[in-house]
Amino acid sequence: MSKLTIGNVTLDNQVILAPMAGVTDLPFRLLCREMGAGLVCMEMVSAKAIYYNNKNTEELLTIHPGEMPASLQLFGSDPEIVSQMAARVEERPFAILDFNMGCPVPKVVNNGEGSALMKNPKLAEQLLSALVKAVKKPVTVKIRKGFDEEHVNAVEIARIAEACGVAAIAVHGRTRAQYYSGKADWDIIRQVKEAVKIPVIGNGDVTGPEAAKAMLEQTGCDGIMIGRAAQGNPWIFREITEYLENGTLPDKPSKEEKKSVILRHAALQREYKGEYTAVREMRKHLAWYTVGMPHSARFRGLINSMETMEELLAGVEEIFG
Repeated sequence: MSKLTIGNVTLDNQVILAPMAGVTDLPFRLLCREMGAGLVCMEMVSAKAIYYNNKNTEELLTIHPGEMPASLQLFGSDPEIVSQMAARVEERPFAILDFNMGCPVPKVVNNGEGSALMKNPKLAEQLLSALVKAVKKPVTVKIRKGFDEEHVNAVEIARIAEACGVAAIAVHGRTRAQYYSGKADWDIIRQVKEAVKIPVIGNGDVTGPEAAKAMLEQTGCDGIMIGRAAQGNPWIFREITEYLENGTLPDKPSKEEKKSVILRHAALQREYKGEYTAVREMRKHLAWYTVGMPHSARFRGLINSMETMEELLAGVEEIFG
């Protein structure tokens, strides 16, 4: 399996945890890194929120030494604010600065941010060149296939990014209009790869080791980004890296291993967020961890009524006992 170099940062491998709001917080990133992710991406942070010293933003910006290298993702639409805030946070211990041009959520898009920037190549160019000038760390960008099927312009945006000095580009093979539905178009990833010389990271429908290998072969991309398939399944990084390295599929995690990772995840959540938030954050993770397990429907009912760590631990004992 080849290593991946982005600017002056060389990763252990080419398998990356995608940034996901409300999911890729510090505890989860740490687990994914320990399971073999070559790079972990933080939840997206609003440049405006940093500008206004929003108190919740500090938590989003916290990085643990054990998860490095990490990529910090900013979003915004004002080149001056975005570049100034990038410079303001640059001394923090992230390795790579990523810029979000892929988020499909209406409140972000209606602000002219996230994937709305796919419709505005000129503004995208101003943002990316301002960012590259503002920081010494490598700048990357995450884009989609286009805003909708009538405006498929990933190749154009990728060329602009490369000309601005961006160090790598991640392409999600869906349009904004698709959100996360339908099939990801891997061909657009291949087209971007053929159009630029900087590393291209493919994203979309990599659900396991075989799909990871297929994406690399079909698109020629340099790295693979795993998003929703990692939810409740940090083991996916171990499985993909071993498969790409040796062609072997490791055993699925045993019940005991699953349980111990869940308990560790809960302990990290409590350590970083306090019990109240930890229990509420763990509910969705527990629902993901237990998909397909016997009695998982009944367990999901139980999960949503958990209020304390004691109840959560008792529930984990019950399903894994």
